[in-house]
Amino acid sequence: MTAPRRVRLDSRFWLVTAAAVAAMAATAALGRWQLDRASQKEALHSAIDTRMHLPPLNADAFGQLVASGSGDALHRRVALRGHWVARNTVFLDNRQMLGRQGFIVVTPLQLEHSPVVVLVQRGWVPRNFQDRTALPPVATPEGPVELSGRTAAPPARLLELEGGHRAEGSSRIRQNLDLDAFRSETGLPLADVSVLQTDAESDGLLRQWPQARAGVEKNYGYAFQWFGLCSLIAILYVWFQLVRRFIRPRTATS
Repeated sequence: MTAPRRVRLDSRFWLVTAAAVAAMAATAALGRWQLDRASQKEALHSAIDTRMHLPPLNADAFGQLVASGSGDALHRRVALRGHWVARNTVFLDNRQMLGRQGFIVVTPLQLEHSPVVVLVQRGWVPRNFQDRTALPPVATPEGPVELSGRTAAPPARLLELEGGHRAEGSSRIRQNLDLDAFRSETGLPLADVSVLQTDAESDGLLRQWPQARAGVEKNYGYAFQWFGLCSLIAILYVWFQLVRRFIRPRTATS
């Protein structure tokens, strides 16, 4: 009768075991972190969706909410009345809509019966690529205007070359719009939020704004990859460190 073969557990075995356990723990933790991020995004998206279904704020309620300094003014529908400050209209360059390059037209709106001025992203217009300094004609009515929209953060900043911010104030065409710098430049008491105008398209302005999305698909995809890698490490460890070391030698000697 043949004595069972004794397998010697050397330092290499324990080193590989420690490395495998550490790798599985790290990849599993990263997978759980991605799931947590997805859960946080879903909760945030749910809160935004709830705010978007609240009754629209009128100019008075919006002005009071902005003056309070709370973050409750974001992601709300608004129905505002006021006057355009047309002289401070700016055109934000390199903005896309429907896959085309152009400008986002931004004009401050002085709310009626309120000291608050809010930047309104009025819509998108194409640019003249043969004359990049030409401004598209955009009608800005004088007198009281009424508009509908939804509140958002100030216009997103795009990557620009170093020193590009120095051009602010020298042209109505700008790559970015820094809110604090624009306050100093215009002397207007601008609110910390902006408004995306959602009225029917007019004056050649397109208003097909992207809808707020949770973006959890990417997090779930990353979580699947991390958990998959964790499982792969476990399978490889079992096969090479346990099956081939303990089971296959005994099978061969039986």
